[in-house]
Amino acid sequence: MRTNLIFYPTIAAAVLSSCGGKKDTAEVNKKPNVLFIYADDIGYGDLSCYGGKSIITPNVEKLASEGIMFTNAHCGASTSTPSRYGMLTGEYPWRKKGTGIAAGDAAMIIKPNIYTMADMFVDAGYSTGVIGKWHLGLGDKAGQQDWNGHVSPNPSDIGFEFSHIMAATADRVPCIWIENGRALGLSPDDPVEVSYKKNFPGEPTGKDNPELLRLHPSHGHDMSIVNGISRIGYMRGGKSALWRDQDIQDSIIANAVRFIEEKSSSDKPWFLYLATNDIHVPRDPHERFVGKSGHGPRGDALLSFDWGVGEVMKTLERLGIDENTIVVLSSDNGPVVDDGYKDQAVELLGDHKPAGDLRGGKYSNYEAGTRVPCILRWKNHVKPGVNDLLMSQLDWFASFAAMTGVTLPEGVAPDSENHLDAWLGKSDKGRDFFVTQNIQNFLGITDGEWKFIPGNNGPSYNKQTNTELGNDPKDQLFKLDGDRGESVNVIDKNPEIAAKLKKELERIVDNRYLQNMN
Repeated sequence: MRTNLIFYPTIAAAVLSSCGGKKDTAEVNKKPNVLFIYADDIGYGDLSCYGGKSIITPNVEKLASEGIMFTNAHCGASTSTPSRYGMLTGEYPWRKKGTGIAAGDAAMIIKPNIYTMADMFVDAGYSTGVIGKWHLGLGDKAGQQDWNGHVSPNPSDIGFEFSHIMAATADRVPCIWIENGRALGLSPDDPVEVSYKKNFPGEPTGKDNPELLRLHPSHGHDMSIVNGISRIGYMRGGKSALWRDQDIQDSIIANAVRFIEEKSSSDKPWFLYLATNDIHVPRDPHERFVGKSGHGPRGDALLSFDWGVGEVMKTLERLGIDENTIVVLSSDNGPVVDDGYKDQAVELLGDHKPAGDLRGGKYSNYEAGTRVPCILRWKNHVKPGVNDLLMSQLDWFASFAAMTGVTLPEGVAPDSENHLDAWLGKSDKGRDFFVTQNIQNFLGITDGEWKFIPGNNGPSYNKQTNTELGNDPKDQLFKLDGDRGESVNVIDKNPEIAAKLKKELERIVDNRYLQNMN
């Protein structure tokens, strides 16, 4: 598939030249590095630059002050796996069966025959890497991975030349790091065994052995115990390879710094997808952050995330590549407070508002589900400011393809739109429409000013996470311009606008939704 691609270095040079900054030949001809910092479960109001007042995130504030802070940017869905799928493929996840929240032993959801954004960067002449949370499955058959050997397919089969990732997520087994398809630190005398069907004889669980826990589950998360925390799924063995939760962020950042240092020693540009675990559960930040936020482990994890951003930015400055690196920071979905552990996130929330003035959160079809923090910084090339255009993470694919001069093959990234000029602050035209998706795979649509959610029979509320899901038997219409919190359903007064948005949603769906829905 990649043989059909064409790279036009003159286009890349023209884009760079038009953005200002140094104009010498070497600078103009060298494509910028691209760094995605992809947070986990950080909501619109969690960062101080987006209005959070009780938890200060100075490194992200600095990044925002030097770049464009987008106030109406959306992830692909209100949960992790589909958002990551949409971002890397440029396709709405609801178009593809099997893109729901991945189990810890899921097969790799993005198959090797799918052309990804990482493939695009490779064809543009970039070194590529992914570090941190993956949550897109590994291997070609669910539950049949050989965690003690080479797990394939893995990120190297979809364009990432280097990978250092969690096998699944922090709250799911196996709790080991996988680098380039192989578990790190495993002893052949103590192999890893994993099951999502039944426990292994004699292995303690959070449900049966709560006395062994230092962090107790509030709902679910009561199976195998690792590091004093029970998880989803069962495992035994692999003791030498198990991570210590308090060191997860340090490990992710250390490997990111190592990647940046190694790749920046050559003239070849690099693309790094840096996916943090912060602030996903279990929230167990390093001891140096404990108690520092005043809001318990969730707030402390926000400080840990901010520290990581600062370390990476200091690395760019130290290496002298600060001005030739595009940094994009965003989150995979909106916030959740209690997501399965008794970590006092609810009790210590105080006046902190993770979703800001938005309604809903992670899992929801309301704005807080998919409207997330998003900052793009390209020092001395992009003018700092605030941008309220309707934007989508799905569009990073086509936009960066345009920047690097790659022509995408027909059918690739079908829902990704080229909004390069808008991302760089050179245009006042964003998306016309964006389709939202909640955990039950119900859809909504927004044009930035209005939001329409068709009536459905899904649950309206998740009691365990205290989240409004955006489902209602009646059609819903909200005028976001003036009611960003979606407090008043104005469909009865604006039937023509609702009809227009409904028709547009049907056009975008194009009958593929019902055929492929999970």
